[in-house]
Amino acid sequence: MAVAEDFSQDVKPNTQYSRAALRGNPSFVWRAGQERRLQMILAAAPARLDKVLVDGCGVGMYVRALQTHAAQVHGLDIEGEHLLGAVENAPDAGLVLGRGEQLPYLDNSFDLLLSHEVIEHVQDDRLAAGEMARVLRPGGRAVIFAPNRLYPFETHGHYWQGEYHFGNTPLVNYLPDPLRNRLVPHVRAYTPWGLLSLFVGEPVRIISHRQIFPGYDNLARRHPSVGQLLRRLTYGLERSPLMALGLSHFLVVEKVE
Repeated sequence: MAVAEDFSQDVKPNTQYSRAALRGNPSFVWRAGQERRLQMILAAAPARLDKVLVDGCGVGMYVRALQTHAAQVHGLDIEGEHLLGAVENAPDAGLVLGRGEQLPYLDNSFDLLLSHEVIEHVQDDRLAAGEMARVLRPGGRAVIFAPNRLYPFETHGHYWQGEYHFGNTPLVNYLPDPLRNRLVPHVRAYTPWGLLSLFVGEPVRIISHRQIFPGYDNLARRHPSVGQLLRRLTYGLERSPLMALGLSHFLVVEKVE
């Protein structure tokens, strides 16, 4: 597991993408990649789906999508500007400003919790995992998407001499932790055990854990045939040992007490 260290003294705070570097960008649109992930979430959800939490909801795209499948959908985000977007996209949802390490909900509250590419950005990922377990009801499930350390590209950009460089950085996640964390101090990427270890000691059991490849939505929009070909090829790899090189972990845990 790569642990994000505090190199703030080396990072210029007013770089163009500084907030995106620290917090990531939420899903602003709904395309094939988001729809595929939604179907994975629904397939992993428990049979009873009355109350759902999107932990790190961004502008509310998954909140809105889940509202047609659950009686109550709540969303939480640390960025006020994103939360205003969520209010516009899902005005009937229960939306609050907050952080994953201190969820403002009672124990045993939710049937399903979605953490979509969020846990890598929090200050304390182990505490955030514990909070997920706390607010799930017994039999409730958390569905977690998180960056895979074995994916050949770091999709959150990198820092060089205090300047943030946006875009995909090849092979940086294959470097030893001290060097990797110098170049990418703003975000974690997880090995399989690194992600699972966050839940050690929590009252949960693992339902499923695998890696998935991206949806290539931007490429498919510009070059539909190329994007569709890549989807067929890489989605097929998810049924092979090369699944380990996928973009994201897809982890489902269930509360057992």
